This record gives sequence, structure tokens and C-alpha cells, in this order.
Amino acid sequence: MTRSGMHPDEAWTHSLFEGLCVLELASVLAGPSVGQFFAELGARVIKVENPATRGDVTRTWKIAGEPQSDRSAYFHACNWGKESVALDLKDPRGVAIMHRLAAASDVVISNHLPRAARSLGADWDTLHRLRADLIMGSIVGYDPGSGRPGYDAIIQAEAGYYYLNGDPTSAGGHPTKMPVALMDILAGHQLKEALLMALLRRDRTGVGSHVTISLFDAAVSGLTNQATNWLVTGRTPEPLGSEHPNIAPYGSVFRTADGKPLVLGVGTDRQFRHLCSLLDIPDAADDPRFARNPDRVRHRDALNVVLREAIGNYDREVLLARCEAEGIPAGAVRKMDEVFGAAPAFLQLPDASGSAKGVREAVISPPSAPGTL
Repeated sequence: MTRSGMHPDEAWTHSLFEGLCVLELASVLAGPSVGQFFAELGARVIKVENPATRGDVTRTWKIAGEPQSDRSAYFHACNWGKESVALDLKDPRGVAIMHRLAAASDVVISNHLPRAARSLGADWDTLHRLRADLIMGSIVGYDPGSGRPGYDAIIQAEAGYYYLNGDPTSAGGHPTKMPVALMDILAGHQLKEALLMALLRRDRTGVGSHVTISLFDAAVSGLTNQATNWLVTGRTPEPLGSEHPNIAPYGSVFRTADGKPLVLGVGTDRQFRHLCSLLDIPDAADDPRFARNPDRVRHRDALNVVLREAIGNYDREVLLARCEAEGIPAGAVRKMDEVFGAAPAFLQLPDASGSAKGVREAVISPPSAPGTL
């Protein structure tokens, strides 16, 4: 089994970073997800947690029904395969241990605000003096000089996601947050890329690096076509819900005769013609409002009326099977139990006992209180 959606045939990647040591001075999601990435690929990842707060705050972020323990499902999502050490970085003894760990590490991951990092002795200048070829990856909320903390929901709002994800049929668009911490995830992926580039550079030159990713910059970069639509035309994108601003029908949700939702992802005129033939509405393919994608985008509401009526004549599984046979992109709207009911076994994470496997609790240096946090 693998942790990142890799096929078992790619199991060699699990030892790719064997011998690499990563020190994680980060909490919540963005930084820890990067640490987990390295752990999944064979690195030794040591997570520093604050004993005064009982560790990473996500340990307490539990939904109803979770078992009583010091590890939430959220915590498990981004801390697989690590070791944990409880260090009070406001205590000189804790700082001394952290410095020894940093000096022995290849990579340090941090999401401390720059001012806080300096006060804790965990800033780049301090750690770089301990190891000349150290690579450090920092995640901040905004500009490194701002000192403003970054929280995913706030970044989603300020970077336009709430507005764009709103319901176009409601007054004011009803701005809506994405259902996962997507800004943290985007920033985590960008930090992975930056750290891999820094490792390649060190391998070639022997030189260490400090790379910094901001949640806000990652969010803006993730706007992709929505941003360029505005930059090219000057038109502010409006809320579209699940619709796509450049393609139709793409992302549109329809209900079948058995009341089940499905999504179409028709990206070409050829696919649209095949869809019309499959749905037995050939006239729609020749309708000048729908013949070409730009026309379908302009007449999206009228198109959806036609498709809604035609799709309502079929049961979902029948229609999806026909779409697959004809090469028309379409899929069921699934709930989480349905998602994992359809997921290959190698995408799921139970260990040999059938339980989820999370961070390994271990104290790296002689502690005052051995054991777990």
C-alpha cells in the first residue's frame, strides 16, 4: 500500500529519500503535509511539538464520534510516518536540543512567523550557521515582512475563492468556502517543489538554500484561468458555483430519472456532438446557440435547460455507462462513503491491525519526561 496514491508497482519510491533527515518545526496542515511527503518517500522526519500546548493543535480538532486519544483524524491526515519530540522552545534547554537536531538535518520545515522564529532561535540565519548546506523551507501567510498570520479560510476569502465559488442563483452570490483547506494544500505543494529544487541545487553545488512560500501567493497562483480571464479582458469573474467560466457544459450538475446527480465535463465540440447523439437530441448539436464552445458559454442557461430535460430520461448508471462507451467525460456526484467504496485498496491507509497509522511518538534526546506528549 502507498500513502500518496501511487500504484504498488512504484513502491521503489518509498526509499527514495532514505538517509535524508527532515526537521519539522510546523503545525496544522501546510508544513506538516510537506513533512509527510518526505516521510512517505523514506526520509526520517522529526516533528517538534510544544509540550505546553499538548502538541500540534490539530491533535484536538476532532469531529463527533472520534475515539478518545491524543490524535485526531485531521492530525493523521498529515503526520504519517514521522517521529515526534516534545520541546519547549522558550526554554534554553529545548532550544539547544532543537539546534542539535537542526545541525544534523538536511531540511528544516517551518511555519513560524519570522519574528517568532527569531525569538525562538529557529530562524534561517541562526540555523544556517549551524549547518552551511542546510535547506530550509518556510511557510508564511502573506509577505514575509508582514507578520500577519495566515489562516486558510481568510486566505480563501481574500484571494477570491469564496466569491467565485458562490451560488450564481442567490442574492449576493452567497460566497462559499471550499470544503477543504485548499490554500494550505496549494502552498504545501509549492513548498515541496521549492525544496526539491533546493535539494537538486545542493546536490550539484553543495550550497544550502532558504525558500519561502506564502499562502496568499499560492492562492493567487491557483486562480489560473480565472485570473488570466480578468487580466486579459478586464471583466471581473462572477460567481458560477460548479460551472466553468470558459467551457460548457463543464462542471454542470444534472439529475437523472432516478434522482441521482451527475456531472458533465464536455471540453470539445466533438464531444458535445457525441453527447447530443447519445441523448437523442441531435438538433441541439446544430443549434447556432450551442454548436461551438464560445456559443455554449454565452447561452449556458438555455443549454442547461435542454440538457436537464434530456438527462432526466435516463437512470444514472445507464447514462454513465453509455458516456464511458462513447468517450464522453461524465461522472457521479459521490458522498465520502461512495468515494472510498470505489477507491482501490492501495489508496487506503490501515496498518496490519486495521487501524490508521499516524506519527510515531518518540523522544530523540534525553528528556525530562520520557514518552509521548
